[in-house]
Amino acid sequence: MEILKEVEISPSIETLDQSSVEQRISNRLAALRAERGWTLETLAQRTRISRSTLSRVERCEISPTATILSTLCAQYGWTLSRLMAEAEKGAPAIVRAHEQVCWQDPETGYTRRVLSPPAPNLKGELLEVTLPPCSSVSYSPSYMPGLEHHLWMIEGALSLEIQGMTFQLGKGDCIRYVLSGASKFVCGKRAAKYVIAMVYP
Repeated sequence: MEILKEVEISPSIETLDQSSVEQRISNRLAALRAERGWTLETLAQRTRISRSTLSRVERCEISPTATILSTLCAQYGWTLSRLMAEAEKGAPAIVRAHEQVCWQDPETGYTRRVLSPPAPNLKGELLEVTLPPCSSVSYSPSYMPGLEHHLWMIEGALSLEIQGMTFQLGKGDCIRYVLSGASKFVCGKRAAKYVIAMVYP
């Protein structure tokens, strides 16, 4: 039974750069499945995402939500940020602000910007996340035991749920936690912006 619904690409404000990023993400997802020898039916059974949705994601006919991307990355043993970094064409030592990969969730409007230069076997990386007012994003348990987050609030307020515990964060607050269970990020009435430093075990 399908539990993750497909979302059509909004034609209103998509830029050429954003479309290019989404195309490269789709290509990488297709390649990851092919590398494992999985059919679309196999992946659909493993993720509970419909075959038609998976096919359209890989053909870049729809823009996947953060939930769908997180589910797929968990199956492939990747993080979402690594997938976005792979969408870059090269691996420079420095990434200028206008070159940083920025992806937007079509379901919530949440945006995720990869600040760190892409490189193989990263031990740590920086992400900038912006959540629209009154939005929320949920993640399944991390596939990588010991994945450490340092979250620093830049603007707004955030309710962070980690393994059944809830933390209220405001501007300037910083929290460190190690992912093992599910997590949920809930924004208040104003947009929230924060930076996450991810440290791999």
